[in-house]
Formats: sequence, structure tokens, C-alpha cells
Amino acid sequence: MTEQTAQPGSVPGAAGESGAGPLLRTEGLTRHFKIGSALSRRALHAVDEVGLSIGERQIVALAGESGCGKSTIARLLAKIDRPTSGEIYFQGRPLSGVKSRQDRLRYSGLAPMVFQDPFGSINPVYRVSHGVMRSLKLHRPELGRQQRYAEAERVFELVGLTPGAEVLQRYPHELSGGQRQRVGFAQALAMRPKLILADEPVSMLDVSIRIGLLNLMVEPRDAEGVSILYITHDLASARYVADRLIIMYAAQIAESGPIEEVLANPKHPYTQLLLSAVPDPRAPLGVGAETDKGEPPKVIDPTPGCRFRWRCPLAVGECHHITPPLRELLPEHSAACHVARADAVTEAFRCRDRARP
Repeated sequence: MTEQTAQPGSVPGAAGESGAGPLLRTEGLTRHFKIGSALSRRALHAVDEVGLSIGERQIVALAGESGCGKSTIARLLAKIDRPTSGEIYFQGRPLSGVKSRQDRLRYSGLAPMVFQDPFGSINPVYRVSHGVMRSLKLHRPELGRQQRYAEAERVFELVGLTPGAEVLQRYPHELSGGQRQRVGFAQALAMRPKLILADEPVSMLDVSIRIGLLNLMVEPRDAEGVSILYITHDLASARYVADRLIIMYAAQIAESGPIEEVLANPKHPYTQLLLSAVPDPRAPLGVGAETDKGEPPKVIDPTPGCRFRWRCPLAVGECHHITPPLRELLPEHSAACHVARADAVTEAFRCRDRARP
């Protein structure tokens, strides 16, 4: 497939443009951070050679332990951070061509972020209407003041903040944590986005109200045609909402595929480890699942080889010297592992089918 070249003054996803391929995809996406003194050559590898794709009207879950690079990917896709190398394509057009302030503003409206902490996108000094009205003024300038207010009321009703006209006049401290997170989704939906980058939006909420926020991600996909990148460390919530699952480990993709296939037939030992760590209420007292042993991942100037080899009970010689490529083992199901096979169960840990909401 030949990629189109971004034209001056244009931005991917502008009115009237659409691509035949995925909505968003990356090629070799990499982000390194220099550490130490100004003369130091040491680098922390936050994201390494990541290639992922998100289709139209699709929810993709990006999961992994803390520090694996999930949030860095979201910041790269939102153009908050600049990649060290690699390219991001949005509707077939490279984002490296989006440089002017006007084009960056237009793209930020097409792919807004919803943050883990609602206060990251809500100014506590103003009423909650301030943020969504300001977003509408910046990203949809064709709307008049009354039209902006009507649209703000519509998206508040859409995310379950009813009555919308009343909630718009409240201050952030008058809302619960779940309501504030709904305000974040309302601000994003008001821009008429193509893709929402949701960075662990339910991790700070009580378990009892998470299900409402998870449903809130499914409903806009169906009603508004919005795709969502759902970043999480919770496989149960990922299974509830996502179509596809991407597992990250130490800045690299370990496994990806349709979520039911990956959870039912995990190929990478790290995916099996994540599943084995899910508590099983059916297990007898005193019986615990096998857990991994070994060293934490090395992401500061890592050497060639599988980054999970220090913790993997199935590691072989080549795991210590050759970095495994992400290869397709089954249709749309890929894993970066030397020992994983399509026709065999490479069980490294006792993993049960427990990733259920």
C-alpha cells in the first residue's frame, strides 16, 4: 500500500477525506528519553519499534504492567510527545506532515485524550461548561454561541449527565469522580472525534461505578462511530469493552489479536503470566497460582534478546541473543516469542480463563 503524502495546510481526517485502510496505524514507533548528565549517552527505551493499528468503529485495548510504555504511546498518538523515530498514519496520511498550529489543532480535535485523572482536563475554577464550550469554540468555530451551548447539552446528556443544562452550571467539586470522568468524555465527544485516546479512564474510580464508564465507551462507538484506544492494566474490563487486545511488555508489543482469542489461547508467556495473576475466587484457601520469578525488565540501554527472558521459564538460547519479531501465528493473532507455536500450547504459567468482568 502506497502512503499518501500530507499536503501543506492539510491534516489527516479533514472534511471529505477518508482512507480505505485502518483509521490509525504506526510503523516502527519509537520513543527514547535521555537520562543522566548532558554528556550521558544512556537512554530509557519507553517505546521500541511498535506497530499497531486501530480500525474504524473499533475499541482496541492496550494492556500491560506499569511502566511498559502504554501512556507514552497515547501521548505520541496525541502528538503531545514527538517520536524518536517511526511514523504514525491517520487515515492513511503521515502525521509527520502535521506541523502548523492550525493543523495540529484540527488533529487534536479528531483524536482527543481522556485522562486518568479527570482534573487533568477540567479547570476547578470554572463551571464544567467552560471546558466543553471552549473546546467547541476552538474545534468547531462554525457554531454560534447558542449552537455551542445546545451541543454541550447534547453531549452531556449522551454521557449520562442529566439534566444536561443543570450539570453544565455546576463546579467540578460538586460532581463525583465518575461524573467528572463523564465530563472528560463529553468534552472529547463534543469535538466530533474519529478516535478517543482513553488513558486508564476508570482506574481511579470505585469498582461499583466502573461498569457505567465502560458502557460509556461502547455507546459512542455505536452511536457516534468513534474508535477508542483503551489503555488499561485490567484484563477484565478490557474483555468487557474491547474488540482487539494488544499486550505490551518493556516498551514492545508482546502479543496482539482478537481479544477473545488472545485470552482463550495466549501464546506469549507474559500474557499467560498476566492471566495467572488474576485472583480465582473458586480456588481453595491456601492454593495460589504460579507466579513468575526473575528480574524486572531492563529498559535502560537494553541488550538484544527477548526482554522477558529473565522471567520466562521457557527461555531458550536464542532468547538471550536475538530479539523475537512480532509474527502472525494464527489469523490476526501475533506474538513476539521464539518458542510460541500456532499448533501447540506453550504453557509457561498456570493460566485459567478468569479475565471476566
